[in-house]
Amino acid sequence: INKFWPRRYYTLLDSHGSVDDMLDAENKRLAENLATKVSRLKSLAYDIDKDVEDQNEYLDNMDSNFLSATGLLTGSVKRFSTMVRSGRDNRRILCYVSVGLVLLFFLLYYLVSRIQR
Repeated sequence: INKFWPRRYYTLLDSHGSVDDMLDAENKRLAENLATKVSRLKSLAYDIDKDVEDQNEYLDNMDSNFLSATGLLTGSVKRFSTMVRSGRDNRRILCYVSVGLVLLFFLLYYLVSRIQR
């Protein structure tokens, strides 16, 4: 018996049931709540990890696509530069092709804008 607690408190506790049983039940309930929360956090962490892996794979694919597009554009610029440096006849053809492509672009833009309305 604790000397600081009067004897009547001990008899009151013993008469209303065991405090230890109440504390054990409360601890079990809190432990179950904690286990549920930990399980949710674990599931959330797994979902985040899967999402990050998917995004990294997507970015890697984008990187390879950009590299192939860069190679294609570099080759096109080299061919274009060679054509510009060549004779006068090729410059005339180049001019016609350039004007044709610009007109084709505007024609397609006009058609697409008409279709969307």
